[in-house]
Amino acid sequence: MTKKTKSQLATGLAAKKVTRRTVVKGAAVAGAGAMAAPMFIKDALAAKEVNILMWSDYLPEKFMGDFTSATGIKINYTGIGSNEEIINKMKANKGQGFDIVSPTNNQGLEWGPLELLQPFDMKRVPLDKVNPAMTKIGDVDWNFKGKGSHWLPHIWGTEGIAWRTDKWTPSGGAPSYGDVWDDANAGKTMGRPHSMMLGAGLYMETIGELNPGDMWKAYKSEGDMRPIWDKVTSWCIGRKKNIKLLWNDADTQKNGLLNEGVIVGQTWDGPPLALKSAGEPVMYQAPKEGSMAWVDGMAMPIGAKNIDEIYEFIKFAYNANDAGVAIDSHGYNSPVLGADKFAGAAYKKNFSDAYPGDSLAKLNPWPPQAPWYAEVRTEYENKFKSA
Repeated sequence: MTKKTKSQLATGLAAKKVTRRTVVKGAAVAGAGAMAAPMFIKDALAAKEVNILMWSDYLPEKFMGDFTSATGIKINYTGIGSNEEIINKMKANKGQGFDIVSPTNNQGLEWGPLELLQPFDMKRVPLDKVNPAMTKIGDVDWNFKGKGSHWLPHIWGTEGIAWRTDKWTPSGGAPSYGDVWDDANAGKTMGRPHSMMLGAGLYMETIGELNPGDMWKAYKSEGDMRPIWDKVTSWCIGRKKNIKLLWNDADTQKNGLLNEGVIVGQTWDGPPLALKSAGEPVMYQAPKEGSMAWVDGMAMPIGAKNIDEIYEFIKFAYNANDAGVAIDSHGYNSPVLGADKFAGAAYKKNFSDAYPGDSLAKLNPWPPQAPWYAEVRTEYENKFKSA
């Protein structure tokens, strides 16, 4: 993946409204005051901690170890598998208990009214280290009540199709969301309920079961959504017998491909690409209909206690070398400029394999999701799961 291509991708994400920095002050004093400043910073960060609620595979052990070695700050890491888990924990705890949480870019409409987050002090964030197209998401979609950005980009990736290369081959050279539901693969497929239903809808648009653009039209209003999702849900229920496994996190995806007999599934990019890098017979690729793009971020709850440690974590996460170490391990992508230069050859090969041809131009950014949309989608998701 060339630097130019990554720049083009970021520009595309911004143009489509994917809606998924420290300023060092010079010391002007001399003598004893100048000598005391480094000691104060060291003491302030000694034996400190930062409590992070984040997607389950985003903080590799080496990344966390390097952070603690560099700063003296311990990371207390709680892994999650969905945006619903994040928002429900914050609601239940009234914004207390964590210093950093990691909502996806399209969740701003849900978080804003809850008033569970506080804005970042952007003077303490090294904005020059990060792709400006992605930081703009926070400025536009997470600027609640004009108080400034409540969201910073951290990891981006896509959802597409993964498969076992020793047991299945896409017809026509490229996979499709429809392959997950195909009778030919019955009992050997997997997906996450709500997103595989959206994928089914995108496939249905290509075979005349829905009108082109229907799945995005559904985000406009409940009146637009219901007739479309009625059709999608009925279609999915009729083919539910073909689905072997429903996943909700990275480990379940990996286990499905390795141990549960899954030969093809709708997955995030990171888990199958991590398996591919480890030498397993697994492939991930953007489907014919276009992969779903998202940017997971960092947000600061109103109950955050370890403020200085939060900004130390952000500064570390936005260091190109350390960001490169992370993406080399988990297989997702970084908004940090130049991070790919510090990732290995396997990461670069995986990116090229995952997004061949015009795949990057066909990305489908997850649209901003209003609370009413999430509620209605859950209604249809539950109807599918209980059928």
